[in-house]
Amino acid sequence: MNVHVEPRRGGDQTSGVIKLAILAVGGQGGGVVTDWLIDLAEENGYYAQATSVPGVAQRTGATVYYVEMVPETGATPILSLMPSPGDVDIVLAAELMEAGRAIQRGLVTPGRTTLIASSHRAYAVSEKAAPGRGILDAEPVLEAAAQASLRFLSADLDRLAVANGSVISASLFGALAGSEALPFPRAAFEETIRRSGKGVKASLAAFAAGHDAVRAGPAPAADMAAPGEGPAEAPLTAGHAPADVPVPEGLTGPETLRAAYAGLLVRADALPEGAREMARRGLQKVVDFQDVVYGEEYLARVETVAALDRASGREGAALTTAAAKAIANAMAYDDVIRVADIKVRASRMARVKKEVGVGETQLLALTEYMHPRAEEVCGTLPAWLGSAIEKRRWAFNLLDTIVNRGRRVRTDRLRGFLPLYVVSAMRPMRRRLLRHQVELAHLEEWLGTANRLAVTDYDLAVEVLKCRRLIKGYSDTHDRGASKFDRVLSALPVLEGRADGADWLRRLREAALLDEAGTQLDGALKTVSTLDAPASPAA
Repeated sequence: MNVHVEPRRGGDQTSGVIKLAILAVGGQGGGVVTDWLIDLAEENGYYAQATSVPGVAQRTGATVYYVEMVPETGATPILSLMPSPGDVDIVLAAELMEAGRAIQRGLVTPGRTTLIASSHRAYAVSEKAAPGRGILDAEPVLEAAAQASLRFLSADLDRLAVANGSVISASLFGALAGSEALPFPRAAFEETIRRSGKGVKASLAAFAAGHDAVRAGPAPAADMAAPGEGPAEAPLTAGHAPADVPVPEGLTGPETLRAAYAGLLVRADALPEGAREMARRGLQKVVDFQDVVYGEEYLARVETVAALDRASGREGAALTTAAAKAIANAMAYDDVIRVADIKVRASRMARVKKEVGVGETQLLALTEYMHPRAEEVCGTLPAWLGSAIEKRRWAFNLLDTIVNRGRRVRTDRLRGFLPLYVVSAMRPMRRRLLRHQVELAHLEEWLGTANRLAVTDYDLAVEVLKCRRLIKGYSDTHDRGASKFDRVLSALPVLEGRADGADWLRRLREAALLDEAGTQLDGALKTVSTLDAPASPAA
């Protein structure tokens, strides 16, 4: 996303002292940009001063770097140590919500401030910790930025930096040069990067990308690829090849299994039109989780719902779409095998190296925090054995005493990597393990309820399917979500047969997503419990 707002009328912001604030969090290079600015100013006849106020790590607060520069006259000027509301010429925000925080602080002023921000999101702890969707809406920030500033320039500077093998500090510096808000030519900015002597080639490439992005204006929507397009790239471990079905390009695995997966895609495309894309994504997820046969089981369940959807005569395939998403999430649950598999994948190691910027001559130390409980251990045992241990409290408690302790595992070393690799290799055994049988029984009960309701109350059935989003995560997180799921669906006997039953179930689900402790859900359930109570006689 590129945003380019033309300047409104304002004074000359390059005369006298130039005041510039940078808002960035750890790892975004705010300090690097500050150092470059000081060097840029001093090499071009300006006296410059920089200060910084550190924020809290892990996305709960940004560091504010503040730079003031003034043409060199021989005398030492008196400059401010902190930005003042209404008195900042240029604001650089290394993430979109930091631009919003700058506006809230009064650092962005109409008629004066040039606001330059990266449009990407680095989610705050509060957004990640929300039980439901806690991601803040970007549109109000974009609107406020355009209204509150003299000029607002924005592009996905993080993506541009990564695409050029660099970090956002370089593309942010390029965007500043492209804004022409400072009285220095582009060549002076580039020479500053060269003098730094670190990652010069990649930094200059990212600089050029950032420079050009803010000068190009809004990017056409066609530049953004639709999510889910292109062939799935899932491991294939079982199945049979249908005849005369083209094999998707880019799909890895034996030819027979690739053809089998292609046949499943054909089945997904035969579903109601509105649900096809979701079914394709769900299919990819469950095959990646287990195998092609598991994908066949997934489509069989979705096709059963689709038949009910067609019989209902409703338009839009809301029931099938909800089922395609919810069934995939239910079948691809997070168990010990899945967690281990994700941690030992070569693609994950490559992603971590890319994110932290590991050079060719550098070594990466990667430590995983593991906290297994007896429940997870029993879940990875054959169903008969795991169930026997869980039924014997003394055996279960003894096992929990042995395993329930925090462990730090170095997966960059063979000693730590090998045990996780062995656990991930248990995937072919998954169907015989206790956890799988428990999850399968829960899935069948929940889906059976939705299928039953689809015949008499279509909208309520859709809401029952959507309630699956309450269950996610691993270990304690999964248990809390499952508890909320059960409590929400416990209201079905009251809601079935009511014209507003679907609305009430949706409200219960939203209440369950509002807080971790479930206080909102408790109140909502108390309200629902009164729905069948006889009305009080009029006074």
